[in-house]
Amino acid sequence: MYSSFSWVYNSLMGDVNYNARTEYISALFKKFDRMPTLLLDLACGTGGFSNCFANKGVSVIGVDISPEMLSVARESINGRDILYLCQNAAELDLYGTVDGVICCMDSINHITDYNELCETFKKVSLFLEKDRLFIFDVNTLYKHEQVLGNNTFVIDEDDIYCVWDNTYDSDNKITAINLDFFRTLDGENYIRTEDYIEERAYTDEELESALKNAGFEILAVYAEMDESPIKPDTERAFYVARKVK
Repeated sequence: MYSSFSWVYNSLMGDVNYNARTEYISALFKKFDRMPTLLLDLACGTGGFSNCFANKGVSVIGVDISPEMLSVARESINGRDILYLCQNAAELDLYGTVDGVICCMDSINHITDYNELCETFKKVSLFLEKDRLFIFDVNTLYKHEQVLGNNTFVIDEDDIYCVWDNTYDSDNKITAINLDFFRTLDGENYIRTEDYIEERAYTDEELESALKNAGFEILAVYAEMDESPIKPDTERAFYVARKVK
């Protein structure tokens, strides 16, 4: 996963305002608990959120399954208090507990096996202090059915050209994503690489059951970057869960 995507990820995610999203998530921590002092950034990717939370004085453990993503992340530490670990989320193994966990940018959707998702939530619970928060976002079923669907997208940046081709399987709610990249280093010659990833849409009932079985209670489910309930056409939902067991 993300073997080729890692070296163009930051360019393609240029429209993601990590600072604004960090402020939003920080506000959720403060509203329902407090800011963490040691934060787990699960599926941290290239470290966008890890950097932003570290800039706020939070110690961060960033975990990702992709060595390529972590290689990019480590290049931007620049003295920040961040420890990066290469681990599968469902096999999470930390040195101790943390007092806050985030999982952002639909990383939960990339866990396409429900049993593995349940195991991931149990691992998060194991290493999260009691009464502390787990905040994550998901692409909704609506987004998978109506936006991603069986659609093709073209991303044309200065040095990167990407064809993003989706195939949606409504039976298991999985979107197969084929990525075809063309990247130039000199403006004339191009390198072509391909990657393949999958996302699964989870219902609210599936997520609630997995969280409950892992010892969490859901405190809120919000529309993206808002504090209002999700609507039928909400594309990304934020879950705020507290560990109670």
